[in-house]
Amino acid sequence: MSHPSLTIAFVAVKILHTSDWHVGRRIGGRDRSEEHEAVLSEIADIAEGNDVDLIVVSGDLFDTASPAPRAESIVWRALLHLSGLARVVVVAGNHDNAARLEAVAPLLDLHRVTVCATPVGPEHGGVLDLPELETRVAMLPFVSQRGIVRASEIMNLDPDEHAGLYGERMKALIERLTADMGTDTVNILTSHLTVYGALAGGGERQAHIFGYAIPSSSFPGHLSYVALGHLHRQQKMPHGAAVWYSGSPLQLDFGEVDDRKGVLIAEASPGLPAKVTTVPLTKGRRLVTLSGTLEQVMALGPTAEGAYVKVELDEKARVGLADEVRAAIPDVVDVKLKSSEQSPRKSYEERTSVTGPEAFRRYLEANEVDDQRLVDMFTELLEEAAST
Repeated sequence: MSHPSLTIAFVAVKILHTSDWHVGRRIGGRDRSEEHEAVLSEIADIAEGNDVDLIVVSGDLFDTASPAPRAESIVWRALLHLSGLARVVVVAGNHDNAARLEAVAPLLDLHRVTVCATPVGPEHGGVLDLPELETRVAMLPFVSQRGIVRASEIMNLDPDEHAGLYGERMKALIERLTADMGTDTVNILTSHLTVYGALAGGGERQAHIFGYAIPSSSFPGHLSYVALGHLHRQQKMPHGAAVWYSGSPLQLDFGEVDDRKGVLIAEASPGLPAKVTTVPLTKGRRLVTLSGTLEQVMALGPTAEGAYVKVELDEKARVGLADEVRAAIPDVVDVKLKSSEQSPRKSYEERTSVTGPEAFRRYLEANEVDDQRLVDMFTELLEEAAST
């Protein structure tokens, strides 16, 4: 008498993927802490509603390497909230302070939050084994040019040669982290990096976006899901595996006005690419650009209610023009003139919100110096100084 063979169905692992929170980010000098609290709470609600098993945060939790106390409070509370719903994995991004994350990692680990702040091999914690989920997670935090290539090489190679060297070394790191992953587990890689062909928004730090990237072929085909951060636009990269950027939860810059923000829910089984669905986020304020004459912009003002507004005026410069706009339309954070290179005088908040790398870039432009490597080097040095 024959007996039917028994098969055990594997229940897919549910992963919530988010990244690029940039807590502490301001716009036109305005604080966005309440928005961040609201949208991170919304992410927790989505995690709970979808009964996820794992939450992956792919870098840039903070906007700066020296976050304000309130920004730290928001991030730590959000991670603890999420860890009450599922296991949490975090890698550091280029905006994060790796030393700061390493300092709190042991405390977060007590609450089911695993943090990987600097690149380490599998034997030193670069791969997290989750046997209860039959899942392995390779973690590769942001790696800068200075971190992977000596500074002298950066300055002596032309950009194409240097980018190739960076890409080759990054591929080697990925291969080492994922080499022992088999087809009998759900295999996840999370990292904070740029893939060639990906679409950037307007809020990313440009020196870390276009200075170097890696091809999507750097990701092994046996990965179930690749959870990426660094680019703020949610998008899927072409690959046999499911390779996704989750995007930022808030519109961070006026280059992102057309981006629809959300998180990703990936359902993964061993040996198969994950099935991914997008879940929209609604708690962030919109960013809106209004263009036209002063009369036209004033008429459009009501359509931007509740949004942060950038105004592009087709007018001649005159004293008090920007003040008229700000008095009529709430939350105008920038006023520019389309018909002239000269814009109305910026507010104090707008003038002081320029980042160090952007100020250095403008300095180079004013001195007719066009060398992206100098901007890259300056940015890395600035972040190293902030991290010490």
